[in-house]
Amino acid sequence: MSDKSLDYAAFVHLVIDALEAAGVEYLIGGAVAAWAWGEPRATANLDLVVDIPLDSVVRLSKELEKRDMLVSAEIILETILEERADIPINAIHMYSGLKADLYPMRADDELRRSAFSRRTKVDFGSQIGEVFIHSPEDLIIYKLWYYSFSGQTKHLRDIVAILNALRGELDFLYIQTWAERKGVGRVWEEIYKNQTPR
Repeated sequence: MSDKSLDYAAFVHLVIDALEAAGVEYLIGGAVAAWAWGEPRATANLDLVVDIPLDSVVRLSKELEKRDMLVSAEIILETILEERADIPINAIHMYSGLKADLYPMRADDELRRSAFSRRTKVDFGSQIGEVFIHSPEDLIIYKLWYYSFSGQTKHLRDIVAILNALRGELDFLYIQTWAERKGVGRVWEEIYKNQTPR
């Protein structure tokens, strides 16, 4: 499947197709989830959490290869079993250069498991279709956490956009609880209070 003109929406569809064909459950985070709950912004990467059974490793490698993303079964397995760092499996489309970062589910990551259990299916239309994404609350928590160590203001803008769109529908107790557990409670309180990034 070689299409040098592959656009981002088609790439998302391609990655989800590969995961579903391999029997791998997933949720999409990052900018794509922010599109659903806040407002669109440009992105070149696709961020996903994936729950890869060990008996699906070889199949996932083959399904990605069919779609012009070369990721060996050995790399997938090593990343799943890595205990020292939370590193993604990088699946890069050979012809477009678009990249998916697949973050494996980890037994000791309570937030990721909680977020996975709360994932929501959203319809992005004909190009992508229905896909599982972060709940808005979990997306806010991750954005707070990423901002705390990266300082990238795009995360604050995404949070404010979600608050403006869904303020009356969010589970603020859930957000506050996890924000405190992740050490970003004060950042969350400041954003919530002011509604604008600083």
